[in-house]
Amino acid sequence: MIKNINHIAIIVPDLEGALAFWEGALGLKVGGREAVPAEGVDVAFLPIGESNVELLKPTVADTGVARFLEKRGPGIHHMCFEVDDIDATMEQLRAHNVQLINEQPQVGHGGRQYAFVHPKSTGGVLVELYQLSDE
Repeated sequence: MIKNINHIAIIVPDLEGALAFWEGALGLKVGGREAVPAEGVDVAFLPIGESNVELLKPTVADTGVARFLEKRGPGIHHMCFEVDDIDATMEQLRAHNVQLINEQPQVGHGGRQYAFVHPKSTGGVLVELYQLSDE
């Protein structure tokens, strides 16, 4: 079951430049930053309500995020839904013939599990599913 929108991810070519708008002009505060070498990105999280704006800056040229930026330019990359049970959610999607990018959940920072749903099945939107760890 979907609990809420965890974040909306935006690809930017320059994290500091992007923060000039999101933090400086809009007044959102950075809630955390991290480098994610496995995904080839630097990330800044800006909490807003129960969700986040997630700014992604590619750090490696041959990744999906870098190719997206090169092909489409900066902008919204994906929407992430927090779910109670990622395995059950993925099974439900498979039962509806939804194309998944990840056949099994991946494990990320803090033990969270995540998987992506292909935009071909969602009307053009890359969707990420998150299950936060129990810790």
